[in-house]
Amino acid sequence: MYLVRIEHSVPSFEGGHRAFDGDPVGRQRAGVRAYRVMRPIDDPAYALIDLEFDTQDEAEAMLRSLRELWSRVEGRVMSEARVRIVEAVEVGEAGDRGRAECRCRASVLGRPR
Repeated sequence: MYLVRIEHSVPSFEGGHRAFDGDPVGRQRAGVRAYRVMRPIDDPAYALIDLEFDTQDEAEAMLRSLRELWSRVEGRVMSEARVRIVEAVEVGEAGDRGRAECRCRASVLGRPR
């Protein structure tokens, strides 16, 4: 399992969430198996998003689509995006003997400048 982990500032969390719900990159068509939208309890103007994929190729294709989208909406819907692709090495539930860990597969941070 591969995750595209996204973090960025938003002028309005609700506005950013509406944009996410509009699905401008076609998450299901792109292979997203699951997603999680989060915000820090101490910063309502920040969003964190995990997109889950079966393959690294799907995750990398989504990253390219996101960068293209961000180039059009930077500063209006979101800003200062940080993103990386991680591979789930082990996944467990509370009480499992194993530890849940993720290892970075690609050091893909932010957008190229």
